[in-house]
Amino acid sequence: MRASRKSRIPFFSLGLTGGIGSGKSTVAKLFAECGAGVIDTDEIAHKLTAPGGRAMNMIRQEFGSAFMSEDGSLNRVKMRELVFQDSSAKKKLENILHPMIRQDALDQAAQLKNAYVIFVIPLLVEQPIWQDMVSRILVVDCPEALQIKRVMVRSQMDREQVESIIAAQATRAERRAVADDMILNDKGMEHLSAEVARLDAEYKKIVEKEAMKENLN
Repeated sequence: MRASRKSRIPFFSLGLTGGIGSGKSTVAKLFAECGAGVIDTDEIAHKLTAPGGRAMNMIRQEFGSAFMSEDGSLNRVKMRELVFQDSSAKKKLENILHPMIRQDALDQAAQLKNAYVIFVIPLLVEQPIWQDMVSRILVVDCPEALQIKRVMVRSQMDREQVESIIAAQATRAERRAVADDMILNDKGMEHLSAEVARLDAEYKKIVEKEAMKENLN
């Protein structure tokens, strides 16, 4: 296992990422069962864009009421269509949401008492600032054909829809290029659980070593 990165966060943390259908949410749950503190940035984004969410006034000002649902939440379908077609709109939305997401994630992490913290960040490759903040990056990977199959079954999408989402995300090669650790999720739950247990043991060793250094200083 290669050395940990220099992190801006003052505790051992992991950036967990992977493409749609790779199984990163399942991996995050397995790490939580091992005792890791897990913070999902997608969940934070949903709270920020829910009725009364902190980001909604800024989104309304930038994009107009047409992108609001009747309950005051973000109209995700309409916004998704826009940002897929218009890169400048995508950038504007990211400039609103991403700083809020990062701050909320860090605030949550500061309250946790777990041995280490995992930030689940689907867009980690696209957000280099996260790469400088975490101690290590773990990529959950799987063959594209398996990604497509999983998402089609899970979300009732057709192949073309899934392929368009995959095409809009970072490539497998781009994710692998930033990875410190990787799990290939193509062999079922028993293999996946074993991989998570192996890495969890390694991360806890790192935390113990760092704690010993702190005590000696």
